[in-house]
Amino acid sequence: MIVVVGQFRLPVERLAEAQDAMARVMVATRAETGCVQYNYAADLLGSGLIRVSEVWESRAQLAAHLLTPHMQKWVEERAGLGLSERAITVYEADGGTPL
Repeated sequence: MIVVVGQFRLPVERLAEAQDAMARVMVATRAETGCVQYNYAADLLGSGLIRVSEVWESRAQLAAHLLTPHMQKWVEERAGLGLSERAITVYEADGGTPL
C-alpha cells in the first residue's frame, strides 16, 4: 500500500471556489483503478489549510494518477486559486491494523 499525506494552503477568500474544483478531483480520482482513499479536508484550526490523505494499491497506480487529465486540470486550477505551502509525502505501508 502507498499512503500519501500532506497539506496545502489556499487564500480564505478563494475556498468556496476551490471546493468545487477539489470535489471534482476527488470524485474522478476515487473512480481510478488502485485508489483506495482520496481526501481533501479543511483543517478546523488552520485558516485556509487543506489536509490531504490518499491510499493507493501501488506506486505505479499513484504515478498513473498524476498523469490523468483531471489531475493536470487541477494543477492548473490550483495555481490560479493561489495554492501555497504545498507539502506532500509518500509512504510505503503494510495493510495496517485497526486501532
